[in-house]
Amino acid sequence: MPMSYSCINIDSVRSARTEREPYNYLVASNVILPGAVDNLRSDFPNIRESGYHPEEDLDRHGAFAKLLEEMKGREMSEIVSEKLDIDLVDKPKMITIRKLSAAKDGRIHTDSESKIATLLVYLNDAWQDSPAGRLRVLYNGTDFENMKEEISPVTGSLFAFRRADNSWHGHTSFVGERRVVQMTWLRSQADVERKKSRGSFTHLVKKVLHLG
Repeated sequence: MPMSYSCINIDSVRSARTEREPYNYLVASNVILPGAVDNLRSDFPNIRESGYHPEEDLDRHGAFAKLLEEMKGREMSEIVSEKLDIDLVDKPKMITIRKLSAAKDGRIHTDSESKIATLLVYLNDAWQDSPAGRLRVLYNGTDFENMKEEISPVTGSLFAFRRADNSWHGHTSFVGERRVVQMTWLRSQADVERKKSRGSFTHLVKKVLHLG
């Protein structure tokens, strides 16, 4: 039975611009339906620690829960598979969510080899004029200025890429609220479970240290 969409504008995902240099990635805008914006804002999890949190560790309800369901649907994997020229449909997926960004976040990286591809959907009402916190597609692992393009994390912006040894990306230091949902396709279910456990443990330690 076809997915019924109330949050994602799947036509915007289908029409995403695809690039092959410096690595395979796609960019889209307006992927959130206008009627869902207010509810997604109010239903976004109340996250108090920085970093990405596994969805299972958070309260997911209302429009936000529906957004995650739509992201995990087969059609999304089919579209991204075609655009990135890789089969993701039957690969295990993991969703993590960020609300707060710390100064150390965003450092240039390529993603680990256990990841096949990653998709980011941004949910911020607006963004500042400065470049801080804007995702950059980069040509190397050392220079933030040597970039192909920059993506603003405003509501409805989508970025997805095929993991490679040169899939460099990151954002310059930003402290504050930066809402994003990340969906990653991984090589095995064991990789999924390992990353979920690691993420949950890390945030538990942060919470204990904060309480102390």
